[in-house]
Parts: sequence; structure tokens; C-alpha cells
Amino acid sequence: MLLTCDPNDGEGGIKLLDELTTNAKQIQQQILESILQQNGETEYLGKFLGDHVINKDTFKNKVPVVNYEDIKPYIERLANGEPSNIICSQTITELLTSSGTSGGQPKMMPTTSEDLDRKTFMYNILVPVMNKYVDGLDQGKGMYLLFIKPEISTPSGLVARPVLTSYYKSSNFRNRAFSRYSVYTSPDETILCSDNKQSMYCQLLCGLIQRDEVLRVGAVFASAFLRAIKFLEDFWQELCSNIRTGNVSTWITDRGCRTAVMSILRQPNEELADYIEKECGKKSWDGIVKRLWPRTKYIDVIVTGSMAQYIPTLDFYSGGLPLLSTMYASSESYFGINVNPLNKSSDVSYTLLPNMAYFEFIPVEKNHDEEEASQGLQCNGLSDKICSLGEEEQQVMETVDLADVKVGHYYEIVVTTFTG
Repeated sequence: MLLTCDPNDGEGGIKLLDELTTNAKQIQQQILESILQQNGETEYLGKFLGDHVINKDTFKNKVPVVNYEDIKPYIERLANGEPSNIICSQTITELLTSSGTSGGQPKMMPTTSEDLDRKTFMYNILVPVMNKYVDGLDQGKGMYLLFIKPEISTPSGLVARPVLTSYYKSSNFRNRAFSRYSVYTSPDETILCSDNKQSMYCQLLCGLIQRDEVLRVGAVFASAFLRAIKFLEDFWQELCSNIRTGNVSTWITDRGCRTAVMSILRQPNEELADYIEKECGKKSWDGIVKRLWPRTKYIDVIVTGSMAQYIPTLDFYSGGLPLLSTMYASSESYFGINVNPLNKSSDVSYTLLPNMAYFEFIPVEKNHDEEEASQGLQCNGLSDKICSLGEEEQQVMETVDLADVKVGHYYEIVVTTFTG
């Protein structure tokens, strides 16, 4: 069930979001039916469903909840050259490596070109939500510090790389339709630079040059944004020198970066260099973000789950700017968005979008087991975990559908996607 959302159509986007959440039960049923119809004859599902009628009941009764280790042999077979249809009817285009932010070793997840369209949908539907709460986002730019990470080629030729690297290098991102609400200070060439030091330097330089146009700043994770602040502490004098002279440092050797930055730098700007030197040269960096980018309305970073530890440091540097966690996503699937983005960090919750995947929930007794309880609370952070049950538990444990979860109860999430 592929949907599209025009980020420039605020009214249409909010209406679509209302329809998705209001009809969640029906849409989830359609998603599961679609997944089963497409993949019912794959080797993986076939061994459980056999000759049974392929529907929700047989899926619930015959297909067990598993963990990554159960799926891993199939993924390794894909990586070694076996056809996609051992697990997915569509062509697997690449393997996504998990970030490991939820603990444990990185995993590999199969994905298709269609999955990129689902990710794009979620980025687009965030725009009307943000516009509902923050005025004037079309009157400036976002300084988002985005990076790619190394990728590897598997024996089959499939590329294995992190989910965000996959998205930024895709045509969905590089050839994205123009939206006046999603203009970045960082040229694509600086985001797609494989040298993270050059990428960081050039993105910060572009952000400083365009400081008067910046309305929001951010990165994916809070930790990444704070790394950028530390980088700025180390390199602000050199950045000021570049702005003062109108030339980029000679160690910036990536041709795409140099060309893109020079198209923004254009000419010397002593007044801007003096101002940045004055602010960065002060003894305290309290509120440095607000001082350097005075029009900034908020900082867009994930500060839930394991990222919550960085909130006090972000508050110090931000000068009281709101910290907005807008999205809940992982390598396995994109899940949902924060429909009340201005809530305090401690009150953040995410609304799952029922067209992303088929979601089930395992009830967790809050005080039954401390470890299980803490895992159940990770619904407020990015998670790379597929929930699992033991062999005996699989026979007695029933999962709860998205439309049937109860307020105040704790759950672990189980996700079934079009690729596994």
C-alpha cells in the first residue's frame, strides 16, 4: 500500500494523516494481506503456511515471532547470491546494516526500492505536521548535519550499508522534488562526501555563511549534533579565516565539496568572520547555537531512548531552544512520527503510521522483569531490535494488533515488513 504526500500541501497532508490514524485497523489488515499475497510462496513463509489458506488467522497461528538470528541464515544466503524469493517476492536491491544504537552487533536487513518510497512518504508527511506547530518554516533554511558511512559489497554484489546512507545516496533524496519547507544549508555534495571530516567542515562552513537564513538546526541523533558542536570548538578559527578570505582550506580536497562550498562562499566577508570570532572566542559557550544562528526556532534531533542522556548538554549549548524528536525509525522499518513535536523531551511519544508495515505487540509486565520492562519502554527511542520469543512461548503467547493496544500498558513491538 504505497501512498504519496506532497510536502507543500499542508491541508492535504494533515487530512491524509487523520485518515491513516482513524482507519488504522483497516489499513493494517490491508498491509498484512498485501505482504502475504506478495510473499506467500517464498521459501520462508511457505515452510510455515504450506497449503493453508493465506490469511491473517493462518499467519497468526502458523508463522512464529522470531529474532534476528532466526532470519540471519536467509540474509546470508541472499548476500551469497541466492535469489530474493527465498524471503521476498520483490527484488532485494541492497542490505541495510543496523546502527547498533540499541545495543549488540550490527545486523543486515534486506530492502527494496519500494521501501525507499515508504521512507520518503514519512519524511514528506512530517512537513505539514511541523508547519501546524511552527510558523514560517518556508521563510528560511534548515542547517541539518547529515552524513554517509562506509558501505561494503557482499559476494552476491548486493551493497550493504546503513539505512540513512542508503537513503541519502538514493534518487529519492538526490532527485527529490523541491519543497520550500525543506531547503538545507548543506549542498548534497557535502552530505554525500565520504570523508566525514571534510563533510563536517564544509557543512558547518555553509551553515555559518548562511546563518541569517537558518530557521532550524539538527542532526539525526543528539550525539551527532554534539559532535558537530565539538568540531566547531576545534575549527572555528579556521572557519572564520575561510570566511574572511573567501577561500576554502587547502585540505578540503573533495572536488564536489570545494565546488559546492565556493558557490556559497563567493567572496570575503570580514564582518561575518569578526562576529563569529567574537561569539566563539567568549569564555562560555552557553547558548552558542542561538547566538550563531539567531533565527533558529528549534533543534531537530532524536533525544529519546539512549539519546536522552544528552539533553542537559544540548540545553546548555542551545540557549533554551526546544528539542524536537520528530521521527521513530530503525533499520528494519520506519515506524511513525511525533504528531505533537513541541512536547517536552520527557513527554515525547510517536504515532505509528499504519501503512509502513504490519505491527504487533507483545505485552510486557512492567514489574515482572526489570530488563523486559526497560526494553518495553524503548518505544520512545530508535530501536534496531526484532522482538523474539522462545519455542515454548511461541505456542502460547498471543500478540496484540496495533488497533488493540491499551493506554498505560507496556509492549514490545514486532514488525512484519514486505521484505521479511
